[in-house]
Amino acid sequence: MDAVIRWIATLLLAVLTGFGSALWLTGWTPLDPPGLFRAIEINGWTSDPAIGSPAAGPYMRAYVARRGLLGLRREEAAYFLRATDDDGEALREDCAYVLEGRAPAARWWSVTLYADDYFLARNDDAAHSIDASRAVFAGDGKWRATIQSDNPGDGSQWISSREAGRFDLLYRLYMADSAVLETPETALDVPTVIRLGCRGEATP
Repeated sequence: MDAVIRWIATLLLAVLTGFGSALWLTGWTPLDPPGLFRAIEINGWTSDPAIGSPAAGPYMRAYVARRGLLGLRREEAAYFLRATDDDGEALREDCAYVLEGRAPAARWWSVTLYADDYFLARNDDAAHSIDASRAVFAGDGKWRATIQSDNPGDGSQWISSREAGRFDLLYRLYMADSAVLETPETALDVPTVIRLGCRGEATP
């Protein structure tokens, strides 16, 4: 009888471990899996050349599908994910940020905010992203956007984080130059994410 109980316990442990690890590796738990989407890191933005390629394994494909990235071929689109500001703090709805960048060597680009459930933030602000068609460049050659839960009301580009909780930013590059695809660490000038302040934060 003891042997049967041990066998059943071992079987249950194996099933739970396998099921739990599958959920973790495919992005169904609060903790992101190690390795996935982290083959490349550029100033806080991470990516993986395997996305959208035959080299993507089953866990990578499931993770990409879970996050709704679609995963076009690398030659068509490159994806860079960001979950922290320039100080390494998690991006949060109750904080305000300035997103700043230059035009990348690509035919088209966008930066989109995704809420903590991996969907667009559930609000009606119609301000989920900034892209090549709407970016306004200043004299220094940079575009800027404010990320916060309420409209700044100054006419500046705004990405709404209302109802987003802890959120991610996804930087998409479509039809990027070969140098960006082959050596993004040196060929791509990624946007910065500067935290302006958070609600309830003491003023220095």
